[in-house]
Amino acid sequence: MTQSWTFVVPVKRLAAAKSRLRGGLPGIPHQDLALALAADTLAAVRACPAVAEVRVVTDDPRVASVARSGGAEVLPDIADAGLNAAFRHGAAGIAGWVAGLTADLPALRPTELAAALHTALTGPPGARRFVADAPGTGTVLLAAPPGVPLDPRFGPGSAAAHAASGARPLAGDWPSLRRDVDTADDLAAAARIGLGPRTTALVAGCLTESSST
Repeated sequence: MTQSWTFVVPVKRLAAAKSRLRGGLPGIPHQDLALALAADTLAAVRACPAVAEVRVVTDDPRVASVARSGGAEVLPDIADAGLNAAFRHGAAGIAGWVAGLTADLPALRPTELAAALHTALTGPPGARRFVADAPGTGTVLLAAPPGVPLDPRFGPGSAAAHAASGARPLAGDWPSLRRDVDTADDLAAAARIGLGPRTTALVAGCLTESSST
């Protein structure tokens, strides 16, 4: 089954993004790390053959520059409205299949993303679908079929919140898709899967030193 997807990827201003990672890797500028996570995520999405369009919702000029250079459309964020409002804003007006994705998946493999999207197409008609993160409590991807609002419920306990809203969980062996990064331990786990090039170039030495102490 072939289907073209539009992806919505909100990215906070880098100064405020990934606060739990701040200071977790001494010597690595926090904003550079947050940008690398987003850049590798976006590159993997663009490399997935099922993805026709990517919309990045952000007010950060560095993120916007990276997004545009990779072929994504950039939409301005809604000031102080939060993550779910950014997802709704990015998904507005999309006629076909739409997916909301978090921007902290630096190990994401396009083949795993394609497999998850194919699985989403085989679900019950009219139902939204979601992929939980590695711990099972959060959400990394939320998908909606044509004519169905994305209705995002991202935040603490989002997997349960999405399920309670009627979205169906997707099951599959997609470790790189499920491995979001909120902490230094998460980043080390993503490194064991294999980080994207931008994050690798930034943190490889630091992670090697941490693992040897």
